[in-house]
Amino acid sequence: MKSLDYYLLFVAVPVVLVLALIEGIVLSRRHAYDWRAFAVSALDLVSRIAVNILLPLSIAAPLVSWAYMNRLTTIQLNTGVGLLLLFLGQEFCYYWYHRAAHRVRWFWVTHSVHHTPNELNLSAAVRIGIFSKLSGTALFFTPLIWLGFDVRTVFSVLTLNLLYQFWIHASWIPRLGWLEGIINTPSAHRVHHAANTAYLDANFGGVLVVFDRLFGTYVAERKDLPCRYGLVHPVTSYNPFKIQFGPWWDLVRDLAKVRSLRALFGYLLMPPGWAPDGAGNTTAELKAREQGGGQTQPQTQQLNKEHSQQQKQKPGQALFPSPHN
Repeated sequence: MKSLDYYLLFVAVPVVLVLALIEGIVLSRRHAYDWRAFAVSALDLVSRIAVNILLPLSIAAPLVSWAYMNRLTTIQLNTGVGLLLLFLGQEFCYYWYHRAAHRVRWFWVTHSVHHTPNELNLSAAVRIGIFSKLSGTALFFTPLIWLGFDVRTVFSVLTLNLLYQFWIHASWIPRLGWLEGIINTPSAHRVHHAANTAYLDANFGGVLVVFDRLFGTYVAERKDLPCRYGLVHPVTSYNPFKIQFGPWWDLVRDLAKVRSLRALFGYLLMPPGWAPDGAGNTTAELKAREQGGGQTQPQTQQLNKEHSQQQKQKPGQALFPSPHN
């Protein structure tokens, strides 16, 4: 293990858990706090560390190896220019990874775990899903290795990127004025975690939201539209196996009924909610129905009913209001 590995394992992880615990204690004195969801998120973190130690390679390892063996040059990080290039390159690659994690079902089955909490708080930040190596998310960062950045450095910077995002899961932090639209703030990330149709598939940046603005995926938080956190169809279970394996099982069930290559690749590579007959529930389809009045009142009522029942059955999952200036 390198020095950064020791720091992350023995300093960063304990600090993150302690801060999430302190937030939970403070918030529980103001209103109901979902400690069972906290436990699920903490278990996700511990399990992910164990999987990464026991399974050091991912399915993207051959591509990572090829990129390293065929790198164009070797970029040193002993200058400000090299560091800036790595930071911007990392942000660019992270944006497209994160966007694909929402727009390609193969990657969504792992990333969706991060969106299962129905509250947004610091503990939700550590629930990421344990199968990222099985999904092959490392492939999005291989261009940096091919260009000449050190392999370990690239993925260490990715870890630091994720550490930055820890604090933006605090739903009680208000909008940050002129910083909004430049860096990834709690307000921007509230939108990212919201299941409201108008907020779906937005704000994919890591530290910055510059690429969101450049590629048209930036959405500002609205005072007239409070965020409803979680998935479009809320997950009400606290069973860690159902949370981790449920999306994979749903994918397997869809693949088991395919009768064409179009359906096979569609279920794997099209957005979540895609259906071969065109009558699916992708983000684009949901937004089109809402804008065109095609989403029926019963459908809307059903989503509201699911969320209301969840709150009644699990009083610890009271929603936080979205703070505004």
